Amino acid sequence: MSSETSGQTTTVNAEGRTAVGPGSAPAKQGWKCPLSDAHVHREDVRKVWKECQEESFWYRALPLSLGSMATTGGLIYNGVWKSSARFGPFPKLAVAGILGFAVGKASYFGTCRSKFQELGIKDGPGSGPWSRRGPSGPGRRHCHHECEECKKTTQAAPADQASS
Repeated sequence: MSSETSGQTTTVNAEGRTAVGPGSAPAKQGWKCPLSDAHVHREDVRKVWKECQEESFWYRALPLSLGSMATTGGLIYNGVWKSSARFGPFPKLAVAGILGFAVGKASYFGTCRSKFQELGIKDGPGSGPWSRRGPSGPGRRHCHHECEECKKTTQAAPADQASS
């Protein structure tokens, strides 16, 4: 939240502290992340995430898993591959199924990323300023993005303090 009055910007950060300064945002307190300006509803993110999970399973992972298991079973049946003397064809079928499933899920990643980009999220869940992972710890939401304008403000601040 920021409001401009007479050339100064008032910024309120996540902790509730207010900082007033010329330009866009102060360096340490009250810095507003430019990536968090786009408002995306959590329900929209959950909906797209669930949609990605279901579509990747039904349209990619399951068909590739079943196809690779069928191919492996055919190769074993025709004698191209030999089944295990102890366990039979099951280990090879299981590995083929798992690999097919993993490749199917991974192949849907680009489609899922484009769905999140349509929603307004650039990198998808797990990255960005709203991520729960990273050096800030779980549950904390800090933006590690720094725009060019903020870099200039940060670099100008120590120079102003040195001349005072």
